[in-house]
Amino acid sequence: MPKKFYFILGIIIAIFSLFMGKTYSLVYKEHDYYIDKYEKINNIYVLGNSAPRGRILDIKGRVLVDNKGINTIVYHKPNNITLQEEIDVAKNLVILTDYNYKYKESKLKDYYMLLRPNEVAKLITEEEQELYKERKLSKEALKKLKKERITEEAINSLSELEKYSSYFYYLMQDGYYYDNKLLLSDVEEAVYARIIEANLAGIFGEISWVRDYPYQESLKSILGTISNSLPKEKEELLNKGYSLNDKIGISGLEEYYEEYLKGKKALYKLENNNLVLIEPAKKGNDVVLEIDIDYQLKVEEIIKKQLINAQNMANTKYYKESYALISEPLTGKIKAIAGIRKITNGKEISFQDVSINVIKNAYTVGSAVKGASMAVGYQYKAIDIGSKITDGCVKLYNNPAKCSYSRLGTLNDLRALALSSNYYQFIVALRVAGYNYSYNMKAPVTEDDFNKYRNTLADFGLGALTQVDLPNESTGLKGSKIAPDLLLNLAIGQYDLYTPMQMLQYINTVANKGNRLKLRIMHNIINEEEIKLENKEEILSKVNLEDKYLERIQAGFREVVKSGTGYWYAAPQVLGAGKTGTSESYIDSDYNGSLDAYVLSNTFIMYAPYNEPKYSIVVISPNTSDLRSKNKTRAQINRLIARNINDFLFSSS
Repeated sequence: MPKKFYFILGIIIAIFSLFMGKTYSLVYKEHDYYIDKYEKINNIYVLGNSAPRGRILDIKGRVLVDNKGINTIVYHKPNNITLQEEIDVAKNLVILTDYNYKYKESKLKDYYMLLRPNEVAKLITEEEQELYKERKLSKEALKKLKKERITEEAINSLSELEKYSSYFYYLMQDGYYYDNKLLLSDVEEAVYARIIEANLAGIFGEISWVRDYPYQESLKSILGTISNSLPKEKEELLNKGYSLNDKIGISGLEEYYEEYLKGKKALYKLENNNLVLIEPAKKGNDVVLEIDIDYQLKVEEIIKKQLINAQNMANTKYYKESYALISEPLTGKIKAIAGIRKITNGKEISFQDVSINVIKNAYTVGSAVKGASMAVGYQYKAIDIGSKITDGCVKLYNNPAKCSYSRLGTLNDLRALALSSNYYQFIVALRVAGYNYSYNMKAPVTEDDFNKYRNTLADFGLGALTQVDLPNESTGLKGSKIAPDLLLNLAIGQYDLYTPMQMLQYINTVANKGNRLKLRIMHNIINEEEIKLENKEEILSKVNLEDKYLERIQAGFREVVKSGTGYWYAAPQVLGAGKTGTSESYIDSDYNGSLDAYVLSNTFIMYAPYNEPKYSIVVISPNTSDLRSKNKTRAQINRLIARNINDFLFSSS
């Protein structure tokens, strides 16, 4: 046999083998896959209108967000229903709901065309009819001409019942013909019963679900909200299997844990235009938080009390809100997140939850950053343990003198923290930039000098994402200009702005001897007894500093609370370690776009006990005093809030 014969025979055998292999695969291996594809192509499946979302619970299992069943009215188009029958259904719904659902004026011309086809036909000339028959005028163009020629008088000839029925009619036509159409939501029992008893074609009742908040406004903006329709970025969500009218988390924890909280809607198969249940609705997973609602409510109560008391304090006209956070510093677990704003309407006072601002709004926190600033000094050998500097003022070329709040004498690094010396930090910053201070000196600084500070501060959590489990966290606000006086401001917390959440991570990093832990709100996610996800402890970074220096910063923070500017922020037996901060800034007090008020804000961060940290707190109160006022009183609002929180936590431990 010639070689060519064997070559051709080999090709034939290979092709046959390939064919047999594919046939075997189709018949046996891929049989179920292709049957499933056939089912999906040749059958229509319909999802139910809603499924209950998972609950949100506190660490002790108390429900913070639940589901509440509400009555809904749904329409499913029956086989062979006529236009007139659908219009009659819509009219009956108007009567049964006492004309409560207002029609859209923009839809009335379209509806008139459906209700009065003979009248509308007369609006087209014989010539236009001929053009349409000859396909020189499209159906859309003909409809446009009709609509344009419908007069206000014609629209006014519609009865109120007809006008109102357009509302329901267009809801009944929305989406695919085989879809369930949601017509009414949260229907009163009496109205619901009337509609169901009327036995209207295609109309049935269904229980839907809305969110219920047993603790009302507490923590509301952190818990988040849901929307009854998809947001603008809907294409991606539609590709994930969402429907246009699905409930979806759009903020807070509802958004962050949407994948777990969303329920699975019931699945129906369309058979002879009737829906046959294939899979029942399934509730979403429950999200358990580290939050303790007892802590949360107490902190909110403390802030509200001070907001009210501040009305009787001098020089507090711009003070409207405070923020407070509690966490476990050695784990990163967050136990309370409070942000309360006072709303004054005449003599009436109400409160708004603004707790989400702890990740969104950045504040000038002042001297509270000095622990991290001291770390920069140690890193770049500008100071060492015990380094002494005599307090005074720094006068740079072309800049006014910058001083501490008073002459504090000769200070070592511990007392510089305890008494919050600005001058000490100014000298350190100049040394970090390569200068020894002299009066009226020029000290050109570079972006690298700023980055020396910012990189170390970020290792503590300042100016960096804390990676807390909430969407759209801010990194704070970084100043853009480079100048020697601004470097000094950066070192004392008067340049870059930080969020309350960053301040919490910062004090925890100090407590943890330089280990920056991810902050955690969620404890775990469960479905009945099964754990779906756990939020595990994670170290994000480590401050590049020897332990002896980190321990020195801790000792300085202990001195702050024991005998320094933080004295009386906690009872002596609490054994706290922390840092105070005051800052000066301009604000737009009347929201007209111009900075018209010069105010003082207060910050306090602390952990306790200093030798075995069990809890940490952050308290920030913006705009507590008007610095332009003739009255020089400085209300101790932040101190009162911190003291009351510490007293509560100490008594609870």
